[in-house]
Amino acid sequence: MVNPIQTPHSEYHWDGSSDRFFEGWYYRVTLPECSQTFGFMYSMDDPIGGKPHSGGAAQILGPDDSYLWRTFPQVDRFWASKNSLALGHWGKTDLTITPQYLHPAKFDNSIQEGYQATANWHQGIIRDPASDRYCRWQYTIKPIYGWADTGTPQQSTAGWLSYLPIFEPGWQILMAHGLASGSIDWNGKLYTFTDAPAYSEKNWGRAFPKKWFWLNCNSFEKEPDLALTAGGGRRGVLWWEESAALIGIHYRGKFYEFVPWNSKVSWQIQPWGCWQMQAVNNEYEVELTGTTEQPGTPLRAPTQEGLIFVCRDTMQGHLGLELRSRVGGKSQIILKANSYLCGLEIGGTSWSQPWLESAKLPWVRLT
Repeated sequence: MVNPIQTPHSEYHWDGSSDRFFEGWYYRVTLPECSQTFGFMYSMDDPIGGKPHSGGAAQILGPDDSYLWRTFPQVDRFWASKNSLALGHWGKTDLTITPQYLHPAKFDNSIQEGYQATANWHQGIIRDPASDRYCRWQYTIKPIYGWADTGTPQQSTAGWLSYLPIFEPGWQILMAHGLASGSIDWNGKLYTFTDAPAYSEKNWGRAFPKKWFWLNCNSFEKEPDLALTAGGGRRGVLWWEESAALIGIHYRGKFYEFVPWNSKVSWQIQPWGCWQMQAVNNEYEVELTGTTEQPGTPLRAPTQEGLIFVCRDTMQGHLGLELRSRVGGKSQIILKANSYLCGLEIGGTSWSQPWLESAKLPWVRLT
């Protein structure tokens, strides 16, 4: 279960204190053959227990943006590694041992509801108690890209400052691109796959940003070795707030990173339907346009008031990406790519108007 490209912050961050805290993980598999995506979202709020929002949950965004979720209120049945990417939560089970990683066959036999996930394995089952809807999944993961050039040390998504308790929340891309093989049983329909595009990320802190957006895709037409993660938010920084955004592209072994400390990053995000981003630095420039005609599905996210519906997603978005080099003041196209299986999200409050802004050093400071 060793991941040779483990990124910083892959480990569990809770320090055992009683302060407000959440940690969340996101695993995704895209199935290009049937144009469907499965997104698995796990969260743990106030793991010390006994707090108004203490407990865990699992959410799944399934075929055609359908939705399934289940709560796991018992915090003592959650486990996570302090050294690597590994976590799980047991719901219904006959086991009396301390929660821990189980051999997949033992998990199948002993856990009637719950999940376990590492950098290389993902398995679980949840059911909707009010209906007969369920999902059961198990698949291996082969990491391809973390968050850096191939063969170089992996980077923190928010830079070295992410090691300090400055930003709220923390955000780390765990695996920008990988290949998944296994099966997912969605309400009796079995999806089997081999080397399907896979992705994972995580967040931790006291709450999600007050407002945010996200674009993510690693299933492009005629470009199997391409992965994009982009997003931005209005987040807390010590005693003020700032707007920050980034674009990260992995392509043919190289990582193209556009962040406020090396680029100017701009965005024009509609309340729903259109996501546009641009970024430029001394060497490269990029343009992204994500669109959708889907209504999107409301999802829950951690807030100061607990896990509530505060964001909307679709995995059926269209994405256009153009990456260019800047040589002698002239632009030269490196890559133009398209996808119809892009993840698009908005979250938080104040989405009655488009969000038009940019971030660069010094970062925009909001009052």
